[in-house]
Amino acid sequence: MAIDRSPILKKCRSLGIEPGFLGVAKKSRKKPPMSRKKVSEYGLQMKEKQKAKFVYGVLERQFKNYYNKASKKKGIVGENLLIMLEYRLDNVVFRMGFARTRREARQVVGHKLVTVNGKIVNIASYQVKPGDVIAVKESMRTSQRFKDILSETEGRRSPAWLDSDIANLQGTIISQPARDQIDTPVNETMIVELYSK
Repeated sequence: MAIDRSPILKKCRSLGIEPGFLGVAKKSRKKPPMSRKKVSEYGLQMKEKQKAKFVYGVLERQFKNYYNKASKKKGIVGENLLIMLEYRLDNVVFRMGFARTRREARQVVGHKLVTVNGKIVNIASYQVKPGDVIAVKESMRTSQRFKDILSETEGRRSPAWLDSDIANLQGTIISQPARDQIDTPVNETMIVELYSK
């Protein structure tokens, strides 16, 4: 399984993303390098794609597959793409507050600590749907690991399309997220423009 292991703060700095979107509490003291070059339209589009890939922890081939599927669905392609990325199981685990960072959410899923509708799922890219119940495996709910996680994520609010029951370490997908409920700092229109060339 390929994973992007590049340093988070360094990548956030180069892409102009707040580390908080990845669940990282640290702030970089360094400032992004000032470039005097004028960035081309293509350069801006590439940057938006890199932001989306980095935030959701997706590599190029998988991202292209998401785009192809999004373009075949009804509705706005860019919004469909973001919804599919939001519906990834590792993203939902992070959004519900069952992991401190997105990378930890991926690890929690990969270690078979999460169930979907009562069945263990260890695929980070698994697509959830409205009505699905996501929960931490019962034998792990009282573990020290999840006590530590909850003490750090207690103040994090899950988005309106999720119903998160932190006390019981489970939650439900209420509905499909609307674009204004997705706070990821990405201009999806530019990604669509890039792929439609």
